[in-house]
Amino acid sequence: SRPMAVSEMVSAANGQSQPAQSDGKSSGGSTITYRQYRGEVDLPIIMQLIDNELSEPYSIFTYRYFLRTWPQLSFIAYDAEKPFGCVVCKMDVHRGQAMRGYVGMLVVDKGYQRQGIGSSLVKLSIQAMIDGGAEEVVLEAEEGNAGALKLYQALGFIRDKRLHRYYLSGQDAYRLKLLLPLTEAQRRDQLAAAEIELMQLELGSTHDEQDPESSSVRVDQAQAAQGVESQPKVQVNQEAD
Repeated sequence: SRPMAVSEMVSAANGQSQPAQSDGKSSGGSTITYRQYRGEVDLPIIMQLIDNELSEPYSIFTYRYFLRTWPQLSFIAYDAEKPFGCVVCKMDVHRGQAMRGYVGMLVVDKGYQRQGIGSSLVKLSIQAMIDGGAEEVVLEAEEGNAGALKLYQALGFIRDKRLHRYYLSGQDAYRLKLLLPLTEAQRRDQLAAAEIELMQLELGSTHDEQDPESSSVRVDQAQAAQGVESQPKVQVNQEAD
């Protein structure tokens, strides 16, 4: 069966939402809903949520860098009309190789924590990254934030490395990584690349068989490049016997 698209995941998440519990009390029957970032009108909402919960200060330029470039990767959680959680991400090619997603910021108001909201937000972003061709996702989490580490490990993230004094507070961080399953398109691309490489190897092998001196020429060229004198071809005098 085909994987769900982000819009389908949002609809499914909203359809399965339970009455929100804030500070241990019912929210009056309202439900938690999720939606993608919609543009500059949502910027103050995300800034306020993150500034209230995270210790790291971010400038408006950092927010705009993420949200204007990758708006499809960011989501907001609502209790009726009240926003109470969000995730902000980006995605680009890492070192000219794999397409890598990055979870930059994730917050959920304290009154709504331990209800799976953070996990749902990250899952929505990961699905959007998969739709965009991401092969892996990374993030950093404070070494002492047991709740965050448990959340990400439950989603399949593993510890990649420890970053000493990563945060302004002096706290260490763990770099966490999630390897994503290849999509059908990615698998087809890899198979096609492998077939092309195999054909090139076979053509090279056939050429060597047809031109027996080609290998000796390559050896002579390699030796010359290394400053090694090539050995003269030995001629046997039949009359020497």
